[in-house]
Amino acid sequence: MHKLAAGREMWLGGIQLAHPKGTLGHSDADVLIHAICDALLGAACMGDIGSHFPDTSPEYKGIDSKILLKKVIELLAGKGYQPVNIDATLALQKPVIAPYIPAMRAKLAEVMGLTPDEVSVKATTTERLGFEGREEGVSAYAVVLISRK
Repeated sequence: MHKLAAGREMWLGGIQLAHPKGTLGHSDADVLIHAICDALLGAACMGDIGSHFPDTSPEYKGIDSKILLKKVIELLAGKGYQPVNIDATLALQKPVIAPYIPAMRAKLAEVMGLTPDEVSVKATTTERLGFEGREEGVSAYAVVLISRK
């Protein structure tokens, strides 16, 4: 999850969305890609995104999260794994995500070497409950299937 802040760009699923607030983080703060990275690393018992790309490292300041996702795919390949499919969900009140989903699926698939049919992206509001519902932040969840090459 990441906070929303004025003056930041909103990157979700590898694409930029038009919105007056953006996600706040050390990198571009693409919370959807970060959830996918964590799910992939977790499925391979390789830790989490913070252990590989610490937010204390200047090397990752402002980095495009698509680069991190590509590096995660390379780390998995080094252990003999490849992604099979991805199922990811965004939780936020605004903006409406449905119009962006095809582009997100295409971009994520491209980065991971999958087809868009192997990448599911969904979005839900929290019915104005919690920090997502108050438009203070965005959270994302991902489940992945990986296999040995």
